[in-house]
Amino acid sequence: MLSPARSWVLCTLLFFSAALCFLDRQVLSVLAPQIIAEFGMSNTGYSRVVFAFVLSYTLMLVFGGRVLDALGTRRGLTLAVGFWSLASAAHAFVTGPLTLGVARFFLGAGEGPAIPGAIKGAVEWIDPKRRGLAIGLVTSGASLGSLIAPPLTVWTASHLGWRGAFAATAALGAIWLIAWVLAFRGLPTAATAPSADRAASSWRTLLGRPEVRRLLAARFCFDPVFYFYMFWIPQYLSRERGLSLPQIGALIWIPFVALEIANLVAGQASDLCVARGWSRPRARLTLMLIAALLTPASFFVALTGTTAVAIALMAVLMFAHGIWITNFMTLIGDTVESRDVATTVGLTGFCGGVAGMLSNLVIGPVVDNFSFTPIFLASAVVYPLAWLILRGRSPLR
Repeated sequence: MLSPARSWVLCTLLFFSAALCFLDRQVLSVLAPQIIAEFGMSNTGYSRVVFAFVLSYTLMLVFGGRVLDALGTRRGLTLAVGFWSLASAAHAFVTGPLTLGVARFFLGAGEGPAIPGAIKGAVEWIDPKRRGLAIGLVTSGASLGSLIAPPLTVWTASHLGWRGAFAATAALGAIWLIAWVLAFRGLPTAATAPSADRAASSWRTLLGRPEVRRLLAARFCFDPVFYFYMFWIPQYLSRERGLSLPQIGALIWIPFVALEIANLVAGQASDLCVARGWSRPRARLTLMLIAALLTPASFFVALTGTTAVAIALMAVLMFAHGIWITNFMTLIGDTVESRDVATTVGLTGFCGGVAGMLSNLVIGPVVDNFSFTPIFLASAVVYPLAWLILRGRSPLR
């Protein structure tokens, strides 16, 4: 058994693994205007590079989650972070759209198991009474990575060039691996290894459960919005708002501050609701309903005439997403056994990734031929739809 202090140390490292995961993937989107110009790419060409990442990331969400449940978080994350850090370093050597797409493909393959593994560790190593807080901490790591990526990338690129920015994030991955190995010193392998007599359920068994199928369908609906905000907002600010790279770096962190705050607050809030006698599903779904009712603000991003208001509306959407995703992941931990958490998170991520791939192939041509307005409109309606799917026919209890 892990001591409470050791559990929270490991949970903190899970927080940083999620931060690195989202930092590394965000570097390209921040540098997209510069790289697109240097390689002579269209938005459609850029969408194909994004597709390469989403394709491998999606596949490894489902298979990587399965591997994490088999290997355990300790070994599984060691392999995942090492692999994607090498892939991040490879970006420094790309020569055009094709090699950039290949590097993105391998980055996605390494990052796929990361979030399922981090959520699994939080569920297994932290007291269930603090599950919302633990998962909120882990998911806030993803927010932190997204938050610091723009200013850090712009600063690093200004000193080392855009290739140096990719090399720098790879170095951070190596530092995390050293800290991860040291955190387990003196701890028996059996303390964090998966139990041999509690094998993960089969995919068929999990997919046979209606509540799991609702989780999959809901994520198919809402994940494309986060993919859009992750990969396309810098290009939107450059193309339709006329901002330079330094200006983008100075502003784009603001919505991710809102996301970070929401991640931390949402998990604690749902734990408090449970402590006051609410059922876990009621606590999670009530907070998710509040989040869903905030997301239509996204549509007005495309309609406002000022960049400052547009950034503020993006912050509203990201704040809502933070409440939503923290409680969605916690709901998964409440729904399935801990031995199935990484597999289930991976399955939901696979569904969201498929939707993300399809949406990214649509976004590029829509932007090239029209504008970003239809994309913002779509992002305003999918969370309420996803909430209705999750709620099903049963009232909240």
